[in-house]
Amino acid sequence: MKMKNFTVSALFGFASLMISTSAQADEDMSKPEIKVETRKDANGKELLYMFIDGVKVHEVDVTKAPLPKVVTPGAKAGDAPSDAVVLFDGTEKSFRENWTDRKGEKSEWKIVDGALESVAGAGFLQSVGKFGSCQLHLEWAAPSNVKGNGQGRGNSGVFLMGFYEVQILDSYENPTYSDGQAGALYGRKPPLVNANRKPGEWQTYDIIFHRPLFDKDGKVTRRATFTVLHNGVLVQDHLVLSGGTGWKGPHAVTEYIAHEDKGTIFLQDHGNPVRFRNIWLRELKDRE
Repeated sequence: MKMKNFTVSALFGFASLMISTSAQADEDMSKPEIKVETRKDANGKELLYMFIDGVKVHEVDVTKAPLPKVVTPGAKAGDAPSDAVVLFDGTEKSFRENWTDRKGEKSEWKIVDGALESVAGAGFLQSVGKFGSCQLHLEWAAPSNVKGNGQGRGNSGVFLMGFYEVQILDSYENPTYSDGQAGALYGRKPPLVNANRKPGEWQTYDIIFHRPLFDKDGKVTRRATFTVLHNGVLVQDHLVLSGGTGWKGPHAVTEYIAHEDKGTIFLQDHGNPVRFRNIWLRELKDRE
Protein backbone atom coordinates (compact mmCIF):
# COMPACT_ATOMS: atom_id res chain seq x y z
CA MET A 1 0.00 0.00 0.00
CA LYS A 2 1.37 3.38 -0.97
CA MET A 3 1.29 5.91 1.91
CA LYS A 4 2.16 9.58 2.09
CA ASN A 5 2.38 11.49 5.39
CA PHE A 6 2.06 15.22 5.90
CA THR A 7 1.05 17.56 8.70
CA VAL A 8 -2.33 19.19 9.23
CA SER A 9 -0.64 22.60 9.29
CA ALA A 10 0.69 21.95 5.80
CA LEU A 11 -2.73 20.90 4.62
CA PHE A 12 -4.55 23.75 6.29
CA GLY A 13 -1.74 26.26 6.63
CA PHE A 14 -3.98 29.25 6.15
CA ALA A 15 -5.77 28.43 9.43
CA SER A 16 -2.76 29.52 11.46
CA LEU A 17 -3.26 33.06 10.19
CA MET A 18 -6.56 33.17 12.02
CA ILE A 19 -5.12 32.33 15.45
CA SER A 20 -4.27 35.38 17.52
CA THR A 21 -1.14 35.63 19.64
CA SER A 22 -3.22 35.63 22.82
CA ALA A 23 -5.10 32.51 21.75
CA GLN A 24 -1.81 30.70 21.14
CA ALA A 25 -0.65 31.67 24.62
CA ASP A 26 -3.89 30.54 26.30
CA GLU A 27 -4.65 27.32 24.42
CA ASP A 28 -2.57 24.18 23.98
CA MET A 29 -2.74 23.86 20.20
CA SER A 30 -0.91 20.50 20.27
CA LYS A 31 -4.06 18.73 21.48
CA PRO A 32 -5.69 16.69 20.17
CA GLU A 33 -2.99 15.03 18.08
CA ILE A 34 -4.13 15.12 14.46
CA LYS A 35 -2.49 13.26 11.61
CA VAL A 36 -3.49 13.24 7.96
CA GLU A 37 -2.47 10.64 5.39
CA THR A 38 -3.23 9.75 1.78
CA ARG A 39 -3.76 6.10 0.95
CA LYS A 40 -4.64 4.29 -2.24
CA ASP A 41 -7.75 2.14 -2.31
CA ALA A 42 -8.10 -1.18 -4.17
CA ASN A 43 -8.70 0.70 -7.41
CA GLY A 44 -5.61 2.85 -7.00
CA LYS A 45 -7.59 5.97 -6.11
CA GLU A 46 -6.00 8.19 -3.48
CA LEU A 47 -8.14 8.86 -0.41
CA LEU A 48 -7.55 11.29 2.46
CA TYR A 49 -7.50 9.82 5.99
CA MET A 50 -7.52 11.91 9.18
CA PHE A 51 -6.75 10.47 12.61
CA ILE A 52 -7.62 12.30 15.84
CA ASP A 53 -5.68 10.95 18.81
CA GLY A 54 -5.09 7.81 16.78
CA VAL A 55 -8.74 7.23 15.85
CA LYS A 56 -9.82 7.46 12.23
CA VAL A 57 -12.51 9.99 11.40
CA HIS A 58 -15.84 8.14 10.94
CA GLU A 59 -14.40 4.93 12.42
CA VAL A 60 -17.13 2.26 12.59
CA ASP A 61 -15.20 -0.24 14.70
CA VAL A 62 -16.66 0.34 18.18
CA THR A 63 -13.61 -1.25 19.81
CA LYS A 64 -11.61 1.69 18.44
CA ALA A 65 -14.29 4.37 18.66
CA PRO A 66 -16.74 3.36 21.43
CA LEU A 67 -20.32 4.58 21.16
CA PRO A 68 -21.47 7.12 23.79
CA LYS A 69 -23.33 5.93 26.85
CA VAL A 70 -27.10 6.15 26.44
CA VAL A 71 -28.77 8.70 28.74
CA THR A 72 -32.56 8.93 28.70
CA PRO A 73 -33.69 12.55 28.84
CA GLY A 74 -36.50 13.68 31.11
CA ALA A 75 -40.09 13.44 29.92
CA LYS A 76 -40.17 17.20 29.35
CA ALA A 77 -37.69 20.04 29.20
CA GLY A 78 -36.04 20.58 32.59
CA ASP A 79 -36.84 17.13 33.96
CA ALA A 80 -33.94 15.11 35.35
CA PRO A 81 -32.30 12.68 32.89
CA SER A 82 -31.67 9.05 33.79
CA ASP A 83 -28.12 9.59 35.08
CA ALA A 84 -28.90 12.62 37.27
CA VAL A 85 -28.54 12.92 41.02
CA VAL A 86 -31.89 14.39 42.11
CA LEU A 87 -31.38 16.81 44.99
CA PHE A 88 -34.95 18.07 45.34
CA ASP A 89 -38.13 16.79 43.70
CA GLY A 90 -40.74 18.70 45.69
CA THR A 91 -41.12 16.18 48.49
CA GLU A 92 -40.26 16.39 52.17
CA LYS A 93 -38.35 13.14 51.81
CA SER A 94 -35.96 14.49 49.17
CA PHE A 95 -35.51 17.69 51.19
CA ARG A 96 -34.52 15.91 54.39
CA GLU A 97 -32.38 13.27 52.69
CA ASN A 98 -30.38 15.72 50.60
CA TRP A 99 -30.13 18.97 52.59
CA THR A 100 -29.11 20.19 56.04
CA ASP A 101 -28.03 23.46 57.60
CA ARG A 102 -24.35 24.44 57.67
CA LYS A 103 -23.83 22.40 60.86
CA GLY A 104 -25.19 19.23 59.27
CA GLU A 105 -28.38 19.48 61.29
CA LYS A 106 -32.06 19.78 60.32
CA SER A 107 -32.67 22.99 58.39
CA GLU A 108 -35.44 25.43 59.25
CA TRP A 109 -36.15 26.11 55.58
CA LYS A 110 -39.67 25.03 54.67
CA ILE A 111 -41.59 23.51 51.79
CA VAL A 112 -44.33 25.72 50.33
CA ASP A 113 -46.46 24.36 47.46
CA GLY A 114 -43.79 21.79 46.57
CA ALA A 115 -40.93 24.31 46.62
CA LEU A 116 -38.13 24.94 49.09
CA GLU A 117 -38.42 28.39 50.61
CA SER A 118 -35.63 30.24 52.38
CA VAL A 119 -36.47 31.33 55.92
CA ALA A 120 -34.82 34.51 57.21
CA GLY A 121 -32.25 33.68 59.86
CA ALA A 122 -32.24 29.94 59.11
CA GLY A 123 -28.86 30.16 57.40
CA PHE A 124 -27.56 28.52 54.26
CA LEU A 125 -28.93 25.22 53.01
CA GLN A 126 -26.14 22.70 52.45
CA SER A 127 -26.26 19.56 50.31
CA VAL A 128 -25.52 16.27 52.03
CA GLY A 129 -23.66 15.03 48.97
CA LYS A 130 -20.36 16.47 47.75
CA PHE A 131 -19.70 17.18 44.11
CA GLY A 132 -16.98 18.53 41.84
CA SER A 133 -17.35 19.25 38.14
CA CYS A 134 -21.01 18.98 37.21
CA GLN A 135 -24.03 20.03 35.18
CA LEU A 136 -26.49 21.61 37.62
CA HIS A 137 -30.14 22.43 36.96
CA LEU A 138 -32.31 24.37 39.36
CA GLU A 139 -35.41 26.51 39.24
CA TRP A 140 -36.01 29.52 41.47
CA ALA A 141 -38.51 32.30 42.01
CA ALA A 142 -38.10 35.67 43.70
CA PRO A 143 -41.01 36.73 45.95
CA SER A 144 -44.07 37.96 44.07
CA ASN A 145 -44.63 40.50 46.84
CA VAL A 146 -41.89 42.93 45.89
CA LYS A 147 -40.03 44.51 48.79
CA GLY A 148 -36.76 46.41 48.88
CA ASN A 149 -34.44 47.29 46.04
CA GLY A 150 -30.98 46.51 44.74
CA GLN A 151 -29.33 43.70 46.72
CA GLY A 152 -32.19 43.75 49.21
CA ARG A 153 -34.75 42.38 46.76
CA GLY A 154 -35.14 38.64 46.14
CA ASN A 155 -31.52 37.91 47.02
CA SER A 156 -30.05 34.41 47.27
CA GLY A 157 -27.33 32.43 45.51
CA VAL A 158 -26.17 28.96 44.55
CA PHE A 159 -22.60 28.09 45.55
CA LEU A 160 -20.74 25.33 43.73
CA MET A 161 -18.41 23.38 46.06
CA GLY A 162 -19.31 25.95 48.71
CA PHE A 163 -16.99 28.53 47.16
CA TYR A 164 -18.21 29.74 43.77
CA GLU A 165 -21.48 31.68 43.67
CA VAL A 166 -23.85 32.19 40.80
CA GLN A 167 -25.92 35.10 42.07
CA ILE A 168 -29.69 34.84 42.45
CA LEU A 169 -31.51 38.16 42.63
CA ASP A 170 -34.75 39.76 41.52
CA SER A 171 -33.09 41.74 38.74
CA TYR A 172 -36.32 42.55 36.91
CA GLU A 173 -36.35 46.36 36.61
CA ASN A 174 -34.17 46.47 39.74
CA PRO A 175 -30.82 48.18 39.07
CA THR A 176 -27.77 47.16 41.13
CA TYR A 177 -24.05 46.72 40.48
CA SER A 178 -23.63 44.55 37.40
CA ASP A 179 -21.44 41.87 38.97
CA GLY A 180 -24.07 41.30 41.65
CA GLN A 181 -27.21 40.85 39.55
CA ALA A 182 -28.85 37.56 38.65
CA GLY A 183 -26.60 35.35 36.55
CA ALA A 184 -23.38 37.02 37.73
CA LEU A 185 -20.39 35.16 39.11
CA TYR A 186 -20.58 37.25 42.23
CA GLY A 187 -18.02 40.02 42.28
CA ARG A 188 -16.13 38.50 39.35
CA LYS A 189 -18.19 38.69 36.17
CA PRO A 190 -21.53 40.25 35.23
CA PRO A 191 -23.93 38.22 33.08
CA LEU A 192 -23.78 38.83 29.34
CA VAL A 193 -27.43 39.93 29.39
CA ASN A 194 -30.28 40.39 31.89
CA ALA A 195 -32.64 37.48 31.22
CA ASN A 196 -34.87 37.86 34.29
CA ARG A 197 -38.55 37.09 34.46
CA LYS A 198 -40.98 39.10 36.57
CA PRO A 199 -41.05 38.65 40.36
CA GLY A 200 -42.91 35.49 41.37
CA GLU A 201 -42.35 33.76 38.01
CA TRP A 202 -40.28 30.59 37.92
CA GLN A 203 -36.82 30.91 36.43
CA THR A 204 -34.20 28.32 35.43
CA TYR A 205 -30.47 28.05 35.79
CA ASP A 206 -28.51 25.47 33.82
CA ILE A 207 -24.89 25.57 34.92
CA ILE A 208 -21.91 23.71 33.45
CA PHE A 209 -19.10 23.87 36.00
CA HIS A 210 -15.58 22.50 35.88
CA ARG A 211 -13.76 22.74 39.17
CA PRO A 212 -10.36 24.35 39.66
CA LEU A 213 -7.27 22.19 40.11
CA PHE A 214 -4.54 22.76 42.69
CA ASP A 215 -1.02 21.43 43.12
CA LYS A 216 0.35 19.87 46.31
CA ASP A 217 1.32 23.31 47.60
CA GLY A 218 -2.21 24.67 47.18
CA LYS A 219 -1.44 26.76 44.10
CA VAL A 220 -4.17 26.84 41.48
CA THR A 221 -2.96 25.16 38.28
CA ARG A 222 -6.23 25.31 36.36
CA ARG A 223 -8.97 27.78 37.08
CA ALA A 224 -12.67 26.93 37.28
CA THR A 225 -14.93 27.48 34.28
CA PHE A 226 -18.64 28.31 34.16
CA THR A 227 -21.20 28.22 31.41
CA VAL A 228 -24.59 29.45 32.61
CA LEU A 229 -27.96 29.61 30.87
CA HIS A 230 -30.62 31.72 32.58
CA ASN A 231 -34.12 30.91 31.33
CA GLY A 232 -32.45 29.30 28.31
CA VAL A 233 -30.40 32.41 27.54
CA LEU A 234 -26.59 32.23 27.65
CA VAL A 235 -25.33 34.58 30.37
CA GLN A 236 -21.85 33.11 31.08
CA ASP A 237 -19.97 31.70 28.09
CA HIS A 238 -17.30 29.23 29.27
CA LEU A 239 -16.06 31.86 31.68
CA VAL A 240 -12.63 31.21 33.20
CA LEU A 241 -13.19 32.30 36.79
CA SER A 242 -10.41 34.62 37.95
CA GLY A 243 -10.78 33.75 41.66
CA GLY A 244 -13.24 33.14 44.47
CA THR A 245 -16.56 34.93 44.93
CA GLY A 246 -16.72 35.30 48.70
CA TRP A 247 -17.54 38.68 50.25
CA LYS A 248 -14.50 40.63 51.51
CA GLY A 249 -16.15 44.01 51.84
CA PRO A 250 -18.01 46.42 49.55
CA HIS A 251 -15.39 46.32 46.81
CA ALA A 252 -13.46 43.04 47.12
CA VAL A 253 -14.01 39.29 46.89
CA THR A 254 -11.89 36.31 47.86
CA GLU A 255 -9.08 34.76 45.84
CA TYR A 256 -8.75 31.04 45.15
CA ILE A 257 -8.31 28.93 48.27
CA ALA A 258 -7.16 25.31 47.89
CA HIS A 259 -9.90 22.81 48.73
CA GLU A 260 -10.88 19.18 48.28
CA ASP A 261 -11.82 17.69 44.92
CA LYS A 262 -15.50 17.63 45.88
CA GLY A 263 -17.57 19.99 48.01
CA THR A 264 -21.13 20.74 49.05
CA ILE A 265 -23.64 22.92 47.23
CA PHE A 266 -25.03 25.86 49.19
CA LEU A 267 -28.31 27.70 48.70
CA GLN A 268 -28.09 31.09 50.37
CA ASP A 269 -30.34 32.58 53.01
CA HIS A 270 -30.08 36.35 52.44
CA GLY A 271 -33.22 37.24 54.38
CA ASN A 272 -35.59 37.00 51.40
CA PRO A 273 -38.13 34.17 50.89
CA VAL A 274 -36.71 32.93 47.57
CA ARG A 275 -38.11 29.58 46.43
CA PHE A 276 -36.40 26.62 44.73
CA ARG A 277 -37.64 23.52 42.95
CA ASN A 278 -36.51 20.75 40.55
CA ILE A 279 -32.84 20.62 41.57
CA TRP A 280 -30.66 17.96 39.97
CA LEU A 281 -27.14 17.49 38.69
CA ARG A 282 -25.01 15.27 36.52
CA GLU A 283 -21.44 14.65 37.62
CA LEU A 284 -18.87 15.44 34.92
CA LYS A 285 -15.30 14.35 34.36
CA ASP A 286 -12.66 16.95 35.07
CA ARG A 287 -11.19 18.58 32.01
CA GLU A 288 -7.96 17.03 30.77
